[in-house]
Amino acid sequence: MSSSVKRFLIGRPLKSTEIGEQKLNKLKALAILSSDALSSVAYGPEQILLVLVTVSAVAFWYSIPIAIGVIFLLAALMLSYRQIIYAYPHGGGAYVVSKENLGENPGLIAGGSLLVDYILTVAVSVSAGTDAITSAFPALHYHNVIIACLLVVFITILNLRGITESATILAYPVYLFVLALVILLVVGIYNIATGEVSPDLHAPIGTPVGGVTLFLLLRAFASGCSALTGVEAISNAIPNFKDPAPKNAAKTLLAMGGLLAILFSGIVFLAYYYGIAPKAEETVVSQIASETFGRNYVYFFIQGTTALILVLAANTGYSAFPLLAFNLAKDKYIARMFTIRGDRLGYSNGIIFLGVTSILLIIAFKGQTEQLIPLYAVGVFIPFTLSQTGMLVKWIREKPKGWIMKLSINFTGAFISFTVMMIFFITKFGQVWAVLIFLPLIVFGFHQIKNHYESVGDQLRVTTCEPAIKVKGNVIIVPVAGITHVVENSMNYAKSLNPDQIIAVYVAFEREDEKLFAEKWKKWQPDVRLVTLHSYYRSIIQPLTKFIDTVEHKASESGYRVTVLIPQFIPKKSWHNILHNQSSLLIRAYLLYRRNVIVTTVPYHLKK
Repeated sequence: MSSSVKRFLIGRPLKSTEIGEQKLNKLKALAILSSDALSSVAYGPEQILLVLVTVSAVAFWYSIPIAIGVIFLLAALMLSYRQIIYAYPHGGGAYVVSKENLGENPGLIAGGSLLVDYILTVAVSVSAGTDAITSAFPALHYHNVIIACLLVVFITILNLRGITESATILAYPVYLFVLALVILLVVGIYNIATGEVSPDLHAPIGTPVGGVTLFLLLRAFASGCSALTGVEAISNAIPNFKDPAPKNAAKTLLAMGGLLAILFSGIVFLAYYYGIAPKAEETVVSQIASETFGRNYVYFFIQGTTALILVLAANTGYSAFPLLAFNLAKDKYIARMFTIRGDRLGYSNGIIFLGVTSILLIIAFKGQTEQLIPLYAVGVFIPFTLSQTGMLVKWIREKPKGWIMKLSINFTGAFISFTVMMIFFITKFGQVWAVLIFLPLIVFGFHQIKNHYESVGDQLRVTTCEPAIKVKGNVIIVPVAGITHVVENSMNYAKSLNPDQIIAVYVAFEREDEKLFAEKWKKWQPDVRLVTLHSYYRSIIQPLTKFIDTVEHKASESGYRVTVLIPQFIPKKSWHNILHNQSSLLIRAYLLYRRNVIVTTVPYHLKK
């Protein structure tokens, strides 16, 4: 039944040779990899206004020069990441660039930051999308957490079906969102040009504002830079593109940057001209749409597509997280399970891990993840800074043709990224201080995992100086619970191995049972030695393991190995297992960590 449900939800397994069919063209890649960056248009301008409103509404004109600064940084990042795409066509983005050019620890800091950031991407995006839904339908407000968790489950299943299938479905809402915002911007600017919007709604640019400080403006700029989260996703996911992958990825990156610049600057301008102030109960985009169209079907179309893009922004995380996890796992910094492709040729363990951790984060913060946005943003600017600095080192070291121009582009990106990162730490330290704790812990964990894998490899290598254990013979111990077909099956198997000795062990709770079973055994299996153990405290495990330890100690002194052969019957239906005592599982669990004891199970399958 579980297999049928899996096939229904995920689809038929794909052959390894079908992996070429799971590559993305530019249109699908733009939708699936830019949804995070484009969705930030829905909250990036609002983050600027939330800082400026602490002075007064007159200060809103500062949002225009701040937006110009954000777009300038966006342009620098687009050009920088375009160079990364061509320099590292196999993907990996900031992690690979930093590790190769700056060293192991900078690479791990970049990789760890991005892993956490992609988890935050899913949690923040889905929560923001849920807020947009409940803004239009206030009655659903009390069910935010449940709605958000269900949306994460839906997106997780969609991604488990394969990147091509998810991209085909998700492309429509992404492009509908772009269309909705273009309509909003065109109609809004037309209304302004025809004089339908009063110029008295906003303060003219350059109006003196008391209380505005450089610190406050830098804080507003840093908040606006949250709109740049997700721009690195394309450089991480180059292997998902159709050939020529680097060229297609670079074109998709520039298209994303252009769209983001137009939509972000347009929303900032309309919010300024309309005199929109941020409200707790309604988003800035909702207010602009309401002022432009009223609460009609166009308004609900804009709100609906905004909610969809905010939810589907999570898909950028699902596209980039598994590939980054693959690169880290390939280098032995995280579990090797992240290198395994699932039935649909995606890295399904990474997809499932991302979904589960995102749901836990949503539940922990009760769907109110606004306070995570600064943490989310600073988590991006750390790898931004490291990757641009890594490219600086690469150009200085290699000096390829035109390296001065390349160096200048990456220097600009590195300088601005570092500046924004420091602004975040200085102006929002109370919200981002956790980075200084969890990031070193993550890097420490990476090193511990790498040490473990290297230690295991050392011990498993046949060239190791450790001599192989020489075995003279084998002693088989068979725990028995009665005279049954299960035990008979196990005894026949034990005899077929031609061991030096077979010992059957029976644990009795009553003296009479012990004596009676010994008599029956002597008649049934006279050629197999039986040892009966009395358990004073009705425990099978304790006396059995004590006996096995005693035999193992004596056997190892003589060069013999002990094998514990556990009989186990397997019910025809899996749910029948809960009706039976699972003693065999407990015995196996206890014995697996005995250094010199071999544990094996002999199954006996029931027919009805």
